[in-house]
Amino acid sequence: MPINSLLYGKTIGIIGGGQLGRMMATALRHMGYRLIVLDPTPDCPAAQLADEQIVAQYDDLEAVKQLRKKSDVVTYEFENVDLEAARYLEAEGVLPQGAKSLEITQDREKEKQAMLDSHQPVSPFQIVTSEKELDEAIQTIGLPAVVKTCRGGYDGKGQVKLKTKADLPAVSEMLERGERLIYEAFVTFDCEISVVFTRSMDGDIRYFPVGENVHRDHILHTTTVPANVSENVLNKAKQAAKDIAETISVVGTFTLELFVKGEDIYVNELAPRPHNSGHYTIEACNVSQFEQHIRAIVGLPLLPVYFHGASQMINLLGDNLDQYFNYPERLTDVHIHMYGKDDIKPKRKVGHLTIVAESNEALIQKINDLHRQK
Repeated sequence: MPINSLLYGKTIGIIGGGQLGRMMATALRHMGYRLIVLDPTPDCPAAQLADEQIVAQYDDLEAVKQLRKKSDVVTYEFENVDLEAARYLEAEGVLPQGAKSLEITQDREKEKQAMLDSHQPVSPFQIVTSEKELDEAIQTIGLPAVVKTCRGGYDGKGQVKLKTKADLPAVSEMLERGERLIYEAFVTFDCEISVVFTRSMDGDIRYFPVGENVHRDHILHTTTVPANVSENVLNKAKQAAKDIAETISVVGTFTLELFVKGEDIYVNELAPRPHNSGHYTIEACNVSQFEQHIRAIVGLPLLPVYFHGASQMINLLGDNLDQYFNYPERLTDVHIHMYGKDDIKPKRKVGHLTIVAESNEALIQKINDLHRQK
């Protein structure tokens, strides 16, 4: 049964205690909810804002049952939630997002099929489980290509770019480990964009402004809004989001990552949750992706989205903190978010910065001021 309008004072459970859970926690705290986090790491980022933490593995069904007993509604901050646990919570009527979107986005083969089922343009792909199938994919799809594990992997982990056959040993190693792989044609694109949106339990959809992403070493570096693409591309991207959302019955905040080439789009990946590329919404919009997500899962109406005009989000990793914090005088027009992680190491996301302006011209000036030389 749907959950209808759980008002302030109720308890929200979150599976996963990383930075996305922490930012959900900030939003739900402002709205008057209590919070329980299930995560195996004591004092994880979200737990620092919680009433209670259940320290357990995500597939510990007894711990999940404990979370259910103490929560009026449950959500998650990443897609690698144990499916048995998700199905249990759905059957108990406390997981408005359901298990279907998790099942699809946990597996790249099922994810691609969902894209095809909703008639989305995707790059040519083939599932590979053997050297023979790998040879067939090379012959059918060609090179260059990107090979990814069907399950797991993020921020470039679990994937190999095949430029020539000289890169094949890395793929063979993945096959030797028994991994099921997806072989995709490499798309030469002009830019990558994200559509972050929220869908309510009754099907109402509210979109955030589309952002343009830049990656470094397969990790998101910046998201700049609005994306420098045509109105036609924006409309295509939003329609793709709507079609996929309705195909898999999305509830809550959800994200599509797409490649843009000219006026064409290619849906690349899905995320059934708030997303790194949507962090700018905290300061640059009247409602953040996190507050909108909470509103969706507790049954409150979604808010219309208003945007200040221009924004850029910059990821902070363990190896670029000094670039910004050694010069605090440059942070005049910068919002700072740190995630409360004890272990700060290279390539690990530990925070982000957000710049907000009323126009693209003003945003460029602020970005230049932040990065100016001494």
